[in-house]
Amino acid sequence: MTAPTAAICLIGDELLSGRTRDINVQQIAAYLRPLGIPVEEVRIVPDVQARIVEAVNALRERYSYVFTTGGIGPTHDDITADAIAAAFGVGIDKHPEVMAMLQARYDEIGTEFTEARQRMARIPDGASLIENPVSGAPGFQTGNVFTLAGVPSIVQGMLQDIGHRLEHGRVVHARTVRVPGLREGDIAEALSELDKSYEEVSFGSYPWFRSVSDHGVSLIARSADEDALTTAAQKLVALAASVGGESEVIEGEAS
Repeated sequence: MTAPTAAICLIGDELLSGRTRDINVQQIAAYLRPLGIPVEEVRIVPDVQARIVEAVNALRERYSYVFTTGGIGPTHDDITADAIAAAFGVGIDKHPEVMAMLQARYDEIGTEFTEARQRMARIPDGASLIENPVSGAPGFQTGNVFTLAGVPSIVQGMLQDIGHRLEHGRVVHARTVRVPGLREGDIAEALSELDKSYEEVSFGSYPWFRSVSDHGVSLIARSADEDALTTAAQKLVALAASVGGESEVIEGEAS
């Protein structure tokens, strides 16, 4: 069985202009990690239908699952639903169930259910709905593509209706060996050799520099094999000690 993988497609001119800082990649990846589904690619595309279609079609062919964020609101530049329908070659229309749910929601808060707001009920034909416990308007799943809102709190809510739809893989665990005062150049060659000697473990080196007296390197080992991970972390501690570093070993990924 092929291990499941994922990609994320962030949609929105505001991301490319720098107006909006994305945190959805972090929270989607964090949600998928315990399910054993690594995120292997992220793309950011503008609010241009052809570009969205191109990206979604490329990603859904390459990865088990694709998550899109943004572009399913009530305004003129919310074109993601149309783009997903075009990518899959299906029609799109106002979903009766979503229309009724949104009508009831806007009636409850005393707000007119305008034509613009009704755009949020447009769902590609054949798609299944993804519950939105935050603001009501749902996302949707089309094939292996999950279309979510762009607002991080809504994304977090929608993710709770997705896990049960996914094929889970082997969970990758991590150990962090944090070494204050260490410089990457001190251990770069030895770390490269260590990485080559472990097929089942991947290694990362992440320096920090807050001040002259507060700097160092976090060495991180990742693996689905707990025994190999333990041995790899011990090797990292020994590697740091070989250049005079004193290590702190932390479960998981730490800065």
